[in-house]
Amino acid sequence: MKTTQCGGGWEKRQDESLSAEDRAPFLLVPAGKDYLWGGRRLRDDFSKDLDLTPLAETWECSTHSDGESRIASGPHAGETLRALVGKNPALLGSHALANQTAPDQIPILVKLIDADRDLSVQVHPDDAYAKLHENGSLGKDEMWYVVDAREGAELVYGFTRDMTEDLVRQSLSSGTIGKYLQRVPVHRGDVFYIRAGTVHAIGAGVLVCEVQESSNLTYRLYDYDRVDKNGKKRPLQVDKALQVANLKSAAMPRQPLRVLHYHPGFASEFLCRCRYFEVERLLLNTERVRNLARLQAGATSFAVLLCTRGCGVLFDGNGKSLRIFRGDTVFFPAGGREVQLHGQAELLWIHC
Repeated sequence: MKTTQCGGGWEKRQDESLSAEDRAPFLLVPAGKDYLWGGRRLRDDFSKDLDLTPLAETWECSTHSDGESRIASGPHAGETLRALVGKNPALLGSHALANQTAPDQIPILVKLIDADRDLSVQVHPDDAYAKLHENGSLGKDEMWYVVDAREGAELVYGFTRDMTEDLVRQSLSSGTIGKYLQRVPVHRGDVFYIRAGTVHAIGAGVLVCEVQESSNLTYRLYDYDRVDKNGKKRPLQVDKALQVANLKSAAMPRQPLRVLHYHPGFASEFLCRCRYFEVERLLLNTERVRNLARLQAGATSFAVLLCTRGCGVLFDGNGKSLRIFRGDTVFFPAGGREVQLHGQAELLWIHC
């Protein structure tokens, strides 16, 4: 494999010497985060064996330095995903985003997030701002798929009226910012696309799968005057937040039109398609069919499969199988063989 830096990005050339075993899918073990608003569901309901309390986030597929996932199956078990990709960038494919990141980085990050309490009111910068002000980092557009939500759960999405910087600062100082925030009811199965610059917050009782650019830039506007386990308030980044936030009133987000397409053994529907990633929901049910569901990463992009409900078995085309359960995440290298799936499960299929 040869990698050369080109035009400010990275040119990644396919290595035809990679074997079928090298391109076989493998399970990942996530990194975890114990942010103060987290709960127990990722451990109790999704079998995340991480010694963190609370367990707020699991970074399911990540090469970000703030939380790298590790390989849990196959010949590279025990390595970090970042280390493997660094040795074999061809595993990511040749899509346009692959040329914008270093050879040991994937351009997206996939998380599970358990909000037992409200997250801070926050905003993310776009790529241009992050590149200029945050040492060349990516910005953050993100998508939430609501895996579960308590009755009455909400999220914050933008403002209910046009705001000014002075009005935002005054409302933060007086603790009245809440009356200007647009609150949106949340239900299981909902999809929300959060563009960089949108002021937002996940509300208490919501558990989501988040697909985002590979970035850990968050500017907090408001954190309810909470204190952490050491009795200290978490820092705010109000100045930066106001530099990147969209202060115009936001339209109420609508659920995208979703159409189920039926195939032998499963049904599929698009949840989100943007410049950074595509996400489909797969409903696997091979109980009554002999033709098993079939999946294959494209030649131009890796793929990530995350199981949000149920369980199944994946046959990798090399005579090996992987058992997958709720909460498991599987990485599919680009250009791998077609695999077969058997079981009953809800799955998210993510690629660039």
